[in-house]
Amino acid sequence: MSRIVGVKLVYRCSKNIKPNESYVYIANHQNSYDLMTVSHAAEPGVVTMGKKSLKWIPIFGLIYWLSGNILIDRKNTGRARDTLSATGKTMKKRNLSIWIFPEGTRSRGKGIQPFKTGAFRLALSEKKKIVPVVCSDITNGKIKFNRWNNGIVIIETLDPVSIDPQAHAKHLAEQFKQDMEITFKRISEEAERLSEKK
Repeated sequence: MSRIVGVKLVYRCSKNIKPNESYVYIANHQNSYDLMTVSHAAEPGVVTMGKKSLKWIPIFGLIYWLSGNILIDRKNTGRARDTLSATGKTMKKRNLSIWIFPEGTRSRGKGIQPFKTGAFRLALSEKKKIVPVVCSDITNGKIKFNRWNNGIVIIETLDPVSIDPQAHAKHLAEQFKQDMEITFKRISEEAERLSEKK
């Protein structure tokens, strides 16, 4: 789908990702183009966790739900926690990896926004490694549908990170956000340089 909007993807995946191991993937969430860009990094056996309202999007919502993705009610804290607990059980039973956008909503060109703690609570409770996935800046204004070349987007799946079982989810959220911001800045600058050369 990225070719339809004139975006060339450059994808780099850590060689330390093991195909039969389940992880908690976390990725930055920029805008609706994520469906055509950062989703490229979803490995086999990965399902996403998204907000419940996604099911009301015509066609996409049904496909999203039928594909085994997990819908969470963010407005109801109790239900959200129950969903996390059920997700942990599903991970064990089906040896799945879970993909979460910890920002909880699209950043819309404002860089990486503060992370919510759900992904980190899940990783702690299930003793899973966290895999950061970072997509370079792709703000709405950069893509114009009246041209074939809308530049290059770089996506990097970083090394899995083992976490201290005694760590607090809030501290993990802050640390991973800081680390991903460094990668985001680096690959955004690189993507800009490569796009100018095209």
